[in-house]
Amino acid sequence: MKKILITNDDGIDSDGLIRLAKVAMEFGEVWVVAPHSQRSAMSHSITLRHSIEAWEVDFPVPGIRAYACDGTPADCVRIGVLNIVPEKPDHVFSGINYGYNVGSDLQYSATAGAAFEASFQKIHTIAFSEDADEMHEVTDEYIKDIMGDLLDKPLEINQIWNVNFPSCRLKDCKGILKGRTVSTDEFYKDRYLEKKVSSGKISYMVEGIRNYEASQGTDLRAILENYVSIGIATNIS
Repeated sequence: MKKILITNDDGIDSDGLIRLAKVAMEFGEVWVVAPHSQRSAMSHSITLRHSIEAWEVDFPVPGIRAYACDGTPADCVRIGVLNIVPEKPDHVFSGINYGYNVGSDLQYSATAGAAFEASFQKIHTIAFSEDADEMHEVTDEYIKDIMGDLLDKPLEINQIWNVNFPSCRLKDCKGILKGRTVSTDEFYKDRYLEKKVSSGKISYMVEGIRNYEASQGTDLRAILENYVSIGIATNIS
């Protein structure tokens, strides 16, 4: 039986993680190693200067052994692959992320960072993401078939399958687009709001403005037009 390790960056109590684990149970033996709290936008960072801790926790899906970790999502993959899952997992799934992982924003994503860590460990990996809302109809309709299809689709080292589900009603979804490239456009155009605080210091708070334009054939264009986007993302750093 295949062994599947699941992680995320939204924390071990995330609804997306739980939903992903339920589907993955149909394809193999599932293990979860995930951050104990929110770790978004940490990219591929790992812990080097101090120890990290992991502890077994009760998980709401029967039959799954789950561990919370106080490290980064990439740390979770590393200890999951190297220490926790017996004989190394066959696949790593990262997600379901609370927010799209498309375009140039992919470089900041800890969902993607965890997935790339698994790729570095020579493990076949899929990252799953959806919009940061409660609209799960498209995800829940397509995720099982997509998961089953991509499990046997090979990848090179430094590559991951990147799947994004649009935020729309199922009746408004136009279908699935495969072979999407990573857009060079930003999903959010960021700016910082400036505020003077005590002792001469200034605080800066990021504010993202949604971008609704993207080139044809890209992941961002696909989700903007209510398609499921499937493509390969490559880490070239």
